[in-house]
Amino acid sequence: MIPKELLKRLRRIEIHTARLANDQLVGAYASVFKGRGLAFDEVRLYQPGDDVRFIDWNVTARSGEPHVKVFREEREMTVMLVVDMSGSQAFGTRGLFKRELVAEVSAVLAFSAVKNNDRVGLVLFTDDVEKVIAPKKGPRHVMRVVAETLQFHPRGRGTNLTRALEALSHLSRRRAVTFVVSDFLSDGYEHALRVAAARHDVVPVSVGDPREDDLADVGIAWCEDLETGALIPVDTSSPRVRDAFRRKVTQQRAGRDTLFRRLGLDHISIQTHRPYITPLAEFFRRRARRMHLG
Repeated sequence: MIPKELLKRLRRIEIHTARLANDQLVGAYASVFKGRGLAFDEVRLYQPGDDVRFIDWNVTARSGEPHVKVFREEREMTVMLVVDMSGSQAFGTRGLFKRELVAEVSAVLAFSAVKNNDRVGLVLFTDDVEKVIAPKKGPRHVMRVVAETLQFHPRGRGTNLTRALEALSHLSRRRAVTFVVSDFLSDGYEHALRVAAARHDVVPVSVGDPREDDLADVGIAWCEDLETGALIPVDTSSPRVRDAFRRKVTQQRAGRDTLFRRLGLDHISIQTHRPYITPLAEFFRRRARRMHLG
């Protein structure tokens, strides 16, 4: 039984994200994500200009007239949402908490997929894979996916992207469009990401908050590591400390972005204090331009 307050929240998210998906993303989604290939449709009489490679010789022999096989694009795809539920997702200083942002973005992507009759699956992970929902179609299934991201209570607090990406390889044998929604505060996942990207269309969606970029000057502050629970005293009044923190964050982010570029992955960056529909729409525009240019 879903709690009454959660039902209200789900309904608000459903109305808001479904409208965004309908108004701004559905057409773009359909244009840049192709199906699994071609599916047989019918056999008809040969017409001038038809590809002779598709002549159906059995039907041609029986009828005495040349016939060709006609194929149509098979649109149905599988979309996997690989979502970070680690302790750092509870952080947020402006706008939404990261976990709330993750749920809404996942909802928009899921609604866009369902509008195109695609299947949607979910993997929730921390330092282990904690929940898997097999890919299915339909609005009710999408609401279950969104409800899980909102109400799930993880056992772990850390982030292990390697395990999540390895689980993806076992869950979806067919090529799937895979959105990895995380703050990517994890190490050693490069090989697993490379393997996943070779099999699937992987799209990293990095989630951040502006306060993660800079330390505010508030004197001696006790900072909690949300993934370990450790409390660390930090002298935020020291310019040297603030500069070192900024350099470390910049270096980590540059390494992550370089990895994404090296693997040829389209990267979406979203922030708790900014409308997420803008980077999502820009992602679709980039893909559409690239497809148009061939």
